[in-house]
Amino acid sequence: MKLNELSDAPGATKNRKRVGRGIGSGSGKTGGRGGKGQTARSGVAINGFEGGQMPIHRRLPKRGFNNIFRKSFVEVSLDKVQAAIDAGKLDATKPVTGETLVAAGVIRRVRDGVRVLGGTVTSAVTFEVAGASKPAAEAIEKAGGSLKAV
Repeated sequence: MKLNELSDAPGATKNRKRVGRGIGSGSGKTGGRGGKGQTARSGVAINGFEGGQMPIHRRLPKRGFNNIFRKSFVEVSLDKVQAAIDAGKLDATKPVTGETLVAAGVIRRVRDGVRVLGGTVTSAVTFEVAGASKPAAEAIEKAGGSLKAV
C-alpha cells in the first residue's frame, strides 16, 4: 500500500449543498429558509423566545446558588497511591504531598489541595494533604502510616 493509493470508503464523504443557486438546483429562491419574515433573515437568535409569552425559564422559580469560595480539591484513592509506590514512582519513606503526587504522575495539578479517599494501602506512608475520608484515615493508620492535615 502506498500513500497515493489511500482513499475514503465509497459514500464516506458527501458534497456540500450549494444553497441559493437557481430554481433548477432544487434549493434556490428561498434557499431552504422557508418564506419571508424574521427567521428568513440573518442574525436571528430566538432560542427560548415564546412569541411574547413569559418564557419557561422565567416562569419557573430559581433555586440554589454557586459558592464562589468553595475549595476544589483533587481526590486520590489509596489504591492509586499504593500502585505508584509499587511501580517505584513514589518513595514510601518520604512524606506524600501534593507536589510529590504531581511529580509521580498520579495527579495532574494540586488545585486547592489533595484529599485522600478510601482504598487499601500496604506500606507505612506519611501523608501531608488537605484532608482524608474516614475510611482512608483508618486504612493509613492500620498500615502503620500517619496523616497530617495541611
